[in-house]
Amino acid sequence: MLVDSHCHLNYKGLVEDQADALKRAREAGVGAFLNISTRQREWEAIVATAEREPDVWASIGIHPHEADQHSDLGEGALLEAANHPRVIGIGESGLDYYYDKSDRAVQQQLFRTHIAVARKTGLPIIIHTRDAEADTLAILADELGKGSFPALIHCFTASAEFGRKVLELGLTISISGIVTFKNARELQEFAAEIPSDRILVETDSPFLAPVPHRGRPCEPAYVRDTAEFVARLRGESLEELASNTTRNFYALFSKAAP
Repeated sequence: MLVDSHCHLNYKGLVEDQADALKRAREAGVGAFLNISTRQREWEAIVATAEREPDVWASIGIHPHEADQHSDLGEGALLEAANHPRVIGIGESGLDYYYDKSDRAVQQQLFRTHIAVARKTGLPIIIHTRDAEADTLAILADELGKGSFPALIHCFTASAEFGRKVLELGLTISISGIVTFKNARELQEFAAEIPSDRILVETDSPFLAPVPHRGRPCEPAYVRDTAEFVARLRGESLEELASNTTRNFYALFSKAAP
C-alpha cells in the first residue's frame, strides 16, 4: 500500500472529479490520503471530505502565500480546529521567499504560531520552504530549543545540505513528482540517501504531475509513479519503498489509524 502524504483534493483540477480521482488512486494501490489546507476558509470543506472518505485525513493551516491575509490568526483557531478527529496535521505552513506573496516577518511569525500548535497538540507541522533555507533552519532550531515537536519538509526541493541539516534536527522529508524531472539531478541524488525511516512520498496534486504525466493535472494515483522512480533511485523494490513510506506516515501522523 502507498500513502499520498500531501494532496489538495478540494482544489480546482481535482475537486470536480474528486470521487473518481480517489477511485483511480485506490485502484493504483493508494490506501490513504492527507488532504492539505492552505487557507482558513478551506478548513470546513477539507475536513468534510475527510469525514466522508474513511481513507482521507485532513490538515489545518495557512500557507506562507496567505500569511498577510491571516496575520491576526492566533493559536486558538488552530488548536480548536485541530481537535477534530479527522485532523492529523498542522499546515501547510512555512516560508516562501521565491514569490514573496506575503511579508516575510508575517510569514515567520505565523510559522512560529503553527509550530507552537504542533508542539501543544503533538500533530506534525507540514512545512513548505522555498528560497528560505537559512531562515527555515534558524526558526526550526530556535523553536526546537523551546521544546520538541514533530515535523516534515513537504515537496522537498532544497539543497542536499539543507536536507541533511533538517534530518539532523529529526525531521522527515517528503518527495514529490519533481524528483522525476530531467533537471532534478541534485534532488535525485539526495532522495537516494534519505534514511529509510525518514522518507515519505506525495503528489501535491493537482500540481507537479510526475513523468510520464507532465502537462496534465496531477492526481493522487500518480504517487505510484513517483514511488516507482524513487525506489529505482534507492535500489529498492516498489514493495519495500511502499512498506517503508507507509510505516513512516503512520509513525509520524500517529493520530491517523491505519
